[in-house]
Amino acid sequence: MSTSSNVVVLDNGGGLIKAGLGGERDPSAVVPNCLYRPPASKKWLHLTSRDEDLTSAAVRRPMDRGYLINPELQREIWSHLFSSVLRINPSQSSLLLTEPLFTLPSIQRSLDELVFEDFNFRALYVAHPPALVHLHEATRRPSGLLSRAQCSLVVDAGFSFTHASPVFHNFPLNYAVRRIDLGGKALTNYLKELVSFRSVNVMEETFIIDDVKENLCFVSLDIDRDLTIARKSGKENLFRCTYVLPDGVTHTKGFVKYPDQARRYFALRDNNHPSSAPVEAEGDTNCSEIAEQPGDRKRVDLPKNEFDLTNERFLVPEMIFRPADLGMNQAGLAECIVRAVNACHPYLHPVLYESIILTGGSTLFPQFAERLEKELRPLVPDDYHVKITAQEDPILGVWRGGSLLASSPDFEAMCVTKSEYEELGSARCRKRFFH
Repeated sequence: MSTSSNVVVLDNGGGLIKAGLGGERDPSAVVPNCLYRPPASKKWLHLTSRDEDLTSAAVRRPMDRGYLINPELQREIWSHLFSSVLRINPSQSSLLLTEPLFTLPSIQRSLDELVFEDFNFRALYVAHPPALVHLHEATRRPSGLLSRAQCSLVVDAGFSFTHASPVFHNFPLNYAVRRIDLGGKALTNYLKELVSFRSVNVMEETFIIDDVKENLCFVSLDIDRDLTIARKSGKENLFRCTYVLPDGVTHTKGFVKYPDQARRYFALRDNNHPSSAPVEAEGDTNCSEIAEQPGDRKRVDLPKNEFDLTNERFLVPEMIFRPADLGMNQAGLAECIVRAVNACHPYLHPVLYESIILTGGSTLFPQFAERLEKELRPLVPDDYHVKITAQEDPILGVWRGGSLLASSPDFEAMCVTKSEYEELGSARCRKRFFH
């Protein structure tokens, strides 16, 4: 383990696995952490890219709500990843593995068995994602407040849940971490329900609705105003846009019908009144007017190959800020952050509010940071600054922090070796990582 090239960095997320070698800037592979089965097949397949035809594909995931529930399935996915994608020999490599906060000891034992007994890695280091995000951001800006104070608040909105984690000297303060049981998976499921209820049944189309969410959803900066606009007809409705479903013949992936039309809501950033929005290109105007004609709507609906979205575009991400509106007995993200900060020592409060880092795929919604700051500002004392930093790539931020750690000269001493694991067992070895 003399060089970081022998260290495999594995950010094992509930939605995506990011894997590569320590010291690199980007992972060698970003693949969904699942197996899929096409409708006409009986065989479960590995998903190597999202360009495949995934219409009505069934999905099996080894992780549920962020935690490993199926070690056998995870072994199968890792085995394919190590042999066919990364092409590494685990017995000659060390592993830096990420693990969600508050993982149960029984799950930790299962992971340790996978690493040491099934794959025979020679050493293991387990890291928490917020610590790696903090390390990456502190290294990027060595003269910034975050690096000088060695303190930050990491907001990780991932696939399974959202955490607000204060980090101090590279360790998450577990007693202060606050969690919302909402992530990208719940948002996709909610969008499925809305579209299925209003337009066309897409309850089986997980991958397609993921694409709809990533391309068309955004965070509202004024929910009452936007709901009013969404009720309008014709070109006054800045949110209406059309998504075309794959037909399996001419195109195997869904797509946004008029991309320029889908981006019109950005006109609301600077002016509250939709009438001041820039006039669309002539083709787009015609399309939105034609779509409003009842005869055409009937014709489009018959083949069920496309559907319109209006207020769904901002109601889905709104869940993170107002879970109570969906009947969830949980605080919204801004209140969650305030509770996490208040659980820390008062001396840390001003620094934490001034060094909030956004990571995780669900923070990629347009206007996410602006909305969070707008909600947070009234809850924070007036003499404190609020500064929210979005990572340059929120999906890869954790992996990049792990790659930095794996390339540090102290990494070898921090690991648990296979012989130590065999002698002391999982529980004793785990104490080394988080103390």
